[in-house]
Amino acid sequence: MKKNGKFYLTIFFSTLYLSAFTFGGGYVIVPLMRERFVTDLKWIKEEEMIDLIAIAQSAPGALVINSSIIIGYKLGGGLGALVSLAGTALPPLLIITVVSYFYIAFKDNLVVRGVINGMLAGVAAVILGVVIKMIKDLLKSRDIVTVLLMVSCFVVVACIKVALVIPLYAILGIVCSYLKAKNEVGEEK
Repeated sequence: MKKNGKFYLTIFFSTLYLSAFTFGGGYVIVPLMRERFVTDLKWIKEEEMIDLIAIAQSAPGALVINSSIIIGYKLGGGLGALVSLAGTALPPLLIITVVSYFYIAFKDNLVVRGVINGMLAGVAAVILGVVIKMIKDLLKSRDIVTVLLMVSCFVVVACIKVALVIPLYAILGIVCSYLKAKNEVGEEK
């Protein structure tokens, strides 16, 4: 892929469009980024995208900004990260500026409240769709350890503490990867 002005403009306008016309944050925009950069443009492989999003989720900060920076960096280095960040951050900054100016008028408006509630329902549907796709993909892989980790992670989040998820599953992921690598080495002998 040739990294010229057109390439960087494509990154900018792709992230600008996604950021301007999505509502609900990272869990909504990330699947759309996947669709754009993996499916439409074929600039990133599916497995790479999953890894990039995992890194973005584990970093502090907003998922959509982290994802944008990491995807931009993967595609175009430092300039790609800056272009992607600008495209992603510009619409919310402009929208928040306008909304904050008219906040008093919007605050108690029933129509605005109804529109936001409707959009929230759409956000929930998109997130559910992503979860279902992830589950289907995991079940196709027949990797029982990953499926068990996902199910147990859900239980921990739903029943115990969300704060335990990252450190606990980071340790479990390292242990599982180590055991899997050790098992593969043993099978090669």
